[in-house]
Amino acid sequence: MLNHVIEEIKKSELTGRGGAGFPTGLKWELVKKEKADKKYIICNGSEGERGVFKDEYILKNYLDDVLDGIRIALETFKNSQAYIYLNKKYYKDLKPEINKKASYIKVFKKPEGYIAGEETTILNVIEKGEKEPRKKPPYPTQKGLFRKPTLVNNVETFYYISKIVKGKYKKTRFYCISGEVENKGVFELSINKRIETILKETKNYPKFDFFVQSGGGVCGEILLKNELRKKVSGIGSIIVYKKDIDPFDLMEEWAKFFVEGNCDKCVPCREGIYRLYEMIKQREINVPAFNDILNVMEKSSFCPLGSVAVVPFRGLYEKILK
Repeated sequence: MLNHVIEEIKKSELTGRGGAGFPTGLKWELVKKEKADKKYIICNGSEGERGVFKDEYILKNYLDDVLDGIRIALETFKNSQAYIYLNKKYYKDLKPEINKKASYIKVFKKPEGYIAGEETTILNVIEKGEKEPRKKPPYPTQKGLFRKPTLVNNVETFYYISKIVKGKYKKTRFYCISGEVENKGVFELSINKRIETILKETKNYPKFDFFVQSGGGVCGEILLKNELRKKVSGIGSIIVYKKDIDPFDLMEEWAKFFVEGNCDKCVPCREGIYRLYEMIKQREINVPAFNDILNVMEKSSFCPLGSVAVVPFRGLYEKILK
């Protein structure tokens, strides 16, 4: 079976569950095709933003399946070494158990900061402790950890790799539902369900006027009640807000998160987020400046953080605040 694992993953149409949604089978195939005396595998469990907690749920309830997915990768890529990269809390809770069950996997603790979970930043953190992203290309699949071909997949992705190889993958994914809901939690449901259906089936559809932030936690897009026939993308989170929430309070919370979480490497992201933060704290939007900042961040930021940070601010302004 392992000789055909990449074909099985491709047939499953599994996509990455860490945010980008890149086809998993293609990523594995790219690493497999690279010629190198050593290859690396990284399971990314760096989860650390508001409204996203599915990896914690999976690691607590299905750790054996995640480890099995990593083992399958090790057997697929000969002469490879695996790391599981965990935020501070998960590292403390799970390191002893992982060491006991899979001592061949190196457990690495993520430093503080949201950017430390970005895939190329992970490479720099493990190599030399630097919390800065790398320029792409080359991509990690070509020259990743220690300049060797590297597979970086999310915790949930490795969980489903195990299911695929066992013939138990049912085209599901994990959804985090939080905010102003009665039944906050993680739910495993079909990848094809729409947001409206997910909220109703999990008994989380509000009786009050509301909007949601969908897909990427703090980075997710803002959707009104009449837009909920969309599917959930990205990390798989749904955060529900009351329509009458103070939008400035919410934006200030986001801006503070991004100010604290970025690496300060590039001007568009560093200065853009800071200027947004200052504007929001003053409770007044200078519309031309606001739009200029978002456009520059979106088009010029060094790594994806600057461009995805734009999404919630633009959405909230245009759909709620304007």
